[in-house]
Amino acid sequence: MTDSTRVEHGYSCKEVVELATEYLEGAMSSEQMTRFELHLNLCDGCFGFLEQVRTTAAMAGALSEEQLPGEMKTTLLAAFREWKRE
Repeated sequence: MTDSTRVEHGYSCKEVVELATEYLEGAMSSEQMTRFELHLNLCDGCFGFLEQVRTTAAMAGALSEEQLPGEMKTTLLAAFREWKRE
């Protein structure tokens, strides 16, 4: 992702970042998914970014609520509440 305005097959690197969750959740149409994957095949930066998102999600999914320190839980909840307002 050296240039967020670079477009490969209809998606810029910025758009790939914005659509990453939708892609990973399988919420794209087959046409969107094909264009997304074509970009990933041509852009090592975006491919690496998506792998980082996958790894982070897997690691976070392995944690239980009880494993989070109280302060971290409070910080995360506040961040998600703020994010929903935007």
